[in-house]
Amino acid sequence: MDREALRMVCSPEFWRMGVLWTLSLLYSYLLLFLRGRTDTPRRRRPRPHAGGGRPICVVTGATSGLGKAAAAALAREGYHVVLAGRSTQLLSETAREIRRQQPYACLEEFQIDLSSYKSIKKFETALKQWLWDSDLKPSIQLLINNAGMLAKSQRVTEDGHDETMQTNYIGPFILTNILLPLLKNSPIPSRVVNLTSFTHRCVSEIDVSEEELRGVKFGQCLVRGTYPLASIYEYTKWLLTRVW
Repeated sequence: MDREALRMVCSPEFWRMGVLWTLSLLYSYLLLFLRGRTDTPRRRRPRPHAGGGRPICVVTGATSGLGKAAAAALAREGYHVVLAGRSTQLLSETAREIRRQQPYACLEEFQIDLSSYKSIKKFETALKQWLWDSDLKPSIQLLINNAGMLAKSQRVTEDGHDETMQTNYIGPFILTNILLPLLKNSPIPSRVVNLTSFTHRCVSEIDVSEEELRGVKFGQCLVRGTYPLASIYEYTKWLLTRVW
């Protein structure tokens, strides 16, 4: 175990995660139980475009976890899935794995780092170029903001933000706004899905000022003591539940 991980395990933030996050998860399950099981909604398969093409879906953080599962499921449902992630190697491995199970899956791989404005802009340019080169309508039908992270210590991005804050919230916000014209240009109803977490229930104090989002407050916390990794993660997930 590296020193950074050991320091995290010994910090109050780690025990905050162990206790509060467990209670929040149990509370979420309790709410589901009290509401009872509802009828399973009928699955709606994607409707083709007017020109007969497949609907296009962009999934960030598509190389692992829920993002990878969502990408595989959407490919099975007939979507042309754009796999977006930081590692080109993992993107290639994910695409190969999905194609092994679904030989006719339509997949495209694009590198993107949501902690970098430059990378998001590069992704936009590459996506539009692909649509143009493929003679596809300049539109997408579904954007799934799934990518996220939990940093063990404070790291500031080249754009001057806390890395967790930028990756989990600021980056998806910018990406959604950049892709909004493509979503609005869809011939069928389009949708944006933000993957959040039950940890947002742990947020007790809300401040959406510019200083807060830039991580100034978090930097001050670091000067006084340890990096509030759990609080920042909770905060980013709460922000994703808000209507943009």
